[in-house]
Amino acid sequence: MIDKERVEKALEKVRPMLAADGGDVQLVEVTNDGVVRLKLTGTCGCCPMSQMTLKNGVEKILKQEIPEIKSVEAL
Repeated sequence: MIDKERVEKALEKVRPMLAADGGDVQLVEVTNDGVVRLKLTGTCGCCPMSQMTLKNGVEKILKQEIPEIKSVEAL
C-alpha cells in the first residue's frame, strides 16, 4: 500500500508548476491498488488542458517518485 505522506511529499514537487498558472492540487485518495485520486483546484480545476497536465505532468512526476503508483485520476 502506498503511504499518503509519500504522495504528499511528491506533490510538493508538482505544486510550483501548477501555482505558476494559478492552480494547485489536493490529494483525495490513494487506493489499495495503486491509484492516486486528486482534485485540481484554482485555474487548473477549470482549464481545458487539465487532463493533459494531469497525465503528462503530475502523473509522470508522481510515478518517478513512487513507482508503485499505477495511475493518477482527477475527480
